[in-house]
Amino acid sequence: MVNAKINGIPVQVAEGTTILEAAEKANIKIPKLCYNDDLPAWAACGICVVKVEKNPKLLRACCTPIEEGMNVITNDPEIVQVRKTVIELILSTHPDDCLQCPRNGQCELQTLAADFGIREQPFPKRLKGLKTDESTGTIILNPEKCVRCGRCVKVCQDMQNVWAIEFLGRGENTRIAPAADVALAEGPCINCGQCSAHCPVGAIYENDQTKEVWDNLTRSENEKVCVVQIAPAVRVALGEAFGLPPGTVLTKKIYTALRRLGFDVIFDTNFAADLTIVEEGTEFVHRFTKEPQKLPLITSCCPAWVDYMEKYYDDMIPHFSTAKSPQQMMGAMIKTYWAQKAGVDPAKIFSVSIMPCTAKKYENGRNKDMYSSGYKDVDVTLTTRELARMIKQAGIDLVNLPDSEPDSPMGPYTGAGVIFGATGGVMEAALRTAYHLITNQELKDVNFTAVRGISGVKETRLHINGIEVRVAVAHQMGNIAAVLNEIRRAKAEGRETPWHFIEVMACRGGCIGGGGQPYGATDEIREKRISGIYQDDEKSTYRCSHHNPYIKQVYDEFLGEPNGHKSHELLHTHYESKPIYHR
Repeated sequence: MVNAKINGIPVQVAEGTTILEAAEKANIKIPKLCYNDDLPAWAACGICVVKVEKNPKLLRACCTPIEEGMNVITNDPEIVQVRKTVIELILSTHPDDCLQCPRNGQCELQTLAADFGIREQPFPKRLKGLKTDESTGTIILNPEKCVRCGRCVKVCQDMQNVWAIEFLGRGENTRIAPAADVALAEGPCINCGQCSAHCPVGAIYENDQTKEVWDNLTRSENEKVCVVQIAPAVRVALGEAFGLPPGTVLTKKIYTALRRLGFDVIFDTNFAADLTIVEEGTEFVHRFTKEPQKLPLITSCCPAWVDYMEKYYDDMIPHFSTAKSPQQMMGAMIKTYWAQKAGVDPAKIFSVSIMPCTAKKYENGRNKDMYSSGYKDVDVTLTTRELARMIKQAGIDLVNLPDSEPDSPMGPYTGAGVIFGATGGVMEAALRTAYHLITNQELKDVNFTAVRGISGVKETRLHINGIEVRVAVAHQMGNIAAVLNEIRRAKAEGRETPWHFIEVMACRGGCIGGGGQPYGATDEIREKRISGIYQDDEKSTYRCSHHNPYIKQVYDEFLGEPNGHKSHELLHTHYESKPIYHR
């Protein structure tokens, strides 16, 4: 342990702790802009400077380890003035259009300027007139607003291992740009949105589609039937935008809010998660028992991961589950099964999904399989952040709304459906049903805790009637490479692959940490969201997907059998090798 003082306050911390981390333990706030808890410190902005007694230099707190006997000063007039000058210099290269900015009110630079009482600009403006990149239709990159903190670059390269964004130029001409200076859609970008979630300002943000949704909600009843679905991770994060603690489960209040926004029919994506498990679980059991050469089976619910695989690991395509994501299964079922059942012309259905993810916007048009109903299965995807804005625009008091229920038959869900929102949840849900499909028996304890938690890669071995099933769970693209490379090595050496079943999610923590969730996620916040997910699971009447009576009804009335002909037409997809760069 290291003993030191910060502003005269004694602190004792582990060796290697930075001054910034030590200060937080002492409840001393040191301002920062480039630093983020998810990322390695790289001291780009200079706002976190501090003094250390007997050291003539100002030190950057984010990357300086505190040492035995240090006496750190964080807040004298000289330090305050240096920080203020740095912020003013950053502002001199930043547009003054805060009222029109998507991060207005949630901008870290705006907050710093307010905290330091900056009311005038002493330095001349140095804007460069850089063009906005809207090529993906999912993520919008506005380099003119970039403060060169490097957080998006570090996330994309170090955390996600995608390398779609980089710094180009030198000195005053340094700018953030897509790799190789191509359009963002022409490079490796997988639309995961982690760059937007970590950007402290409005330089990267999701394509806002709320106007299109409002336009359809306000049309006459004869023009459109507006149907919406809500993903599992949204219900434990939306409350943060309204001052509630992370992990607060708001499912039934969200149903009410969606009705007050004007949606005609409310379904729950958790139902489609149950449907996914029945399809994917059946697929796994078939491979496991009859076609072991096609193992491991890799889950396919995450569209960012699908895009990454098609670009970087196309040799894994034979191992990919053909099951669509719950979003796309629900979209297909809305415009076929429900439309038929309700007597609604599918051409009049405007289908919206509320997702924690920006890549879900991309997924809606990923390939022709996303039009399996004969129409675009999901018309528009809104992120959690977009839904929060719509609720506020409508003047809806979300926190104090009465509870309500989703519509049948595609609203009720099991606990297995809701845990899709957390890393390991898809695997756990699949194992609950796979056990039944293999043994024709029911589990006494449905909790597979070995696949839970925030660890980057989790492995476990399960025994089902004496049969060993080896599984792995990976989240955050930078972690999956080790898993996939081990599969490659095993195949090259003629060995059995280490795992039979693998779950992959692109974002840290799974969907609860998606690129469209409320800003400011840390591991502490992610764990609280995960806790809320599992609380919802524990309270569920049914906790296995195959127990959902409405799933049984859908197969009896419409689909026939799992992995059957009709299921493959509507609920399954295919994959293709993609170039990392293209024009």
